Amino acid sequence: MDMESEFDRILFFEHARKTAEAAYAKNPIDADNLTRWGGALLELSQFQNVPDSKKMILDAISKLEEALEASPSKHDTLWCLGNAHTSHAFLTPDQDEAKVYFEKAAQYFEQAVEADPQNELYKKSLEVAAKAPELHMEIHKHGFAQQAMGAGPSASTTTKQQGTKKKKSSDLKYDIFGWIILAVGIVAWVGFAKSHLPPPPPR
Repeated sequence: MDMESEFDRILFFEHARKTAEAAYAKNPIDADNLTRWGGALLELSQFQNVPDSKKMILDAISKLEEALEASPSKHDTLWCLGNAHTSHAFLTPDQDEAKVYFEKAAQYFEQAVEADPQNELYKKSLEVAAKAPELHMEIHKHGFAQQAMGAGPSASTTTKQQGTKKKKSSDLKYDIFGWIILAVGIVAWVGFAKSHLPPPPPR
């Protein structure tokens, strides 16, 4: 992703976040709005350093849990929560701690599939969730996690400096993070269809 489109993307989701925050002041139990807010926070978390990213993900989880209180079987919220816990797990180096978040993510993805069985994206999410702990181990073994979240263009620069063996793991990293970023992006712009969304980063 070039710098300009990354900047556009940040502006877009920052606008989405502020819009949702303003709407929340008028109606704090609007589940659609809370889900959009959580989705925007998740998307913005991709551009932060690791501590700030974690903080933003936890904030997103809090908003999405509020949305579930208002509408307990809302499948897009359940799915978004699965993404949030997956992102949180990938930012957690400790395997045992990460495993807890992966398990929570899988439960939310399962519930989303139950609520909307025809949704291919939810099914795909559930499949990816099963492979996530293995990917987590691979990513942290090569120290890619900090680059993958919040490092922006420097991550690709670093990748170029590494050998072919590590490049395989790097491609794996971009597969999983590319998928998460695209996934949360889809939810975050629901309801903001008139705005222009930059294309997802090339792999």
